[in-house]
Amino acid sequence: MHTAKRTHGFTESVIRGMTRLANEHGAINLAQGFPNFPAPDLLKEAAIAAIRADVNQYAITWGAKPLREALARKMQAFYGLAVDPETEITVTCGATEAMASVLLALVDPGDEVVVFEPWYENYGPDAVLCGARPVHVPLPVGEPLDLDRLARAFGPRTRAIILNTPNNPTGKVFTADELAGIAALCQRHGVYVLTDEIYEHIVYEGPHIPIATLPGMAERTITISGASKTYAVTGWRIGTIIAPRELTAAIRKVHDFLTVGAPAPLQEAVAKAMDELPREYYTGMADAYRRRRDLLCGALTTAGFRLVPPQGAYYVLADYSALGSEGDVAFATRLVQEAGVATVPLSSFISDPSASRRVRFAFCKTEDLLEEAAQRLLTFAGR
Repeated sequence: MHTAKRTHGFTESVIRGMTRLANEHGAINLAQGFPNFPAPDLLKEAAIAAIRADVNQYAITWGAKPLREALARKMQAFYGLAVDPETEITVTCGATEAMASVLLALVDPGDEVVVFEPWYENYGPDAVLCGARPVHVPLPVGEPLDLDRLARAFGPRTRAIILNTPNNPTGKVFTADELAGIAALCQRHGVYVLTDEIYEHIVYEGPHIPIATLPGMAERTITISGASKTYAVTGWRIGTIIAPRELTAAIRKVHDFLTVGAPAPLQEAVAKAMDELPREYYTGMADAYRRRRDLLCGALTTAGFRLVPPQGAYYVLADYSALGSEGDVAFATRLVQEAGVATVPLSSFISDPSASRRVRFAFCKTEDLLEEAAQRLLTFAGR
């Protein structure tokens, strides 16, 4: 049977596949990045109140007004970034839809999109769906960005660069100097920055700097974020896009025809959280994730894995060479079956799968579950 050629190079999401494997074997799921702890009570009560108030019908396609206004206030308060909620903000069905909508709105067939490698698994397929060619630039773990190597990736067909900071899966938080270097390249070549900042508040070595706040960058930056990671509601699918007025007009048209709009009552709840949760919520969340990071990284190191502790987000890449010689998919499968712990093989995030001897662990779990996972890993390693 005929299927579109654009899909022929795609594979099923390895992340979701590892979750199913974990469920089959009763393993602790450190593969998929969803928290196993509750969202803030304020957020839950606001969602319940919105449902009880019969907020059941379509919100405005580009997002409920209270949420757009709350996001504008939050960007001003946290980053000093002035955003017009009427013409520069779009609410989407998660950050995943946000990235697809932005690329479809701004990138033409034959264009090139610079993507750092390893990458979050959606970025490459999103570019391919637009008929664009992804251009991969290495992002070594624990090392500074090679701006000279990045400069060589820019050319006459470069339309955009995808930036993810804090980064999944490496945990890198881009520095002010690195962001300034990226900004200079984008201004020189007339390139858009599509920045995925979904982990903006989960930072251990920072600060997080939105590239849109750099001189001359607001007019060429599209900032993507959402509620999933910050408020532990990955299943709510509330994403956000901040972009200049002219770009927003195109993005909103694509978003409208892709999904029409995000869940109406949940938008009201996220707006309330943005307006009413204190700064201490965000700092407390980062501190809690730091403890989880240190717990898991310590156990992995003791078990024989080699790693660099992440600077942000809630993932750690670990080299398993001392524990096995097989490919990363085989090792990840064996870890599920023998240790009862699920991870994601790095090969799903890179262009040359044979080069990987690393797996990604997610530590967005309660400390008791991480302690159980740590014990299983130590037992697996014979430590």
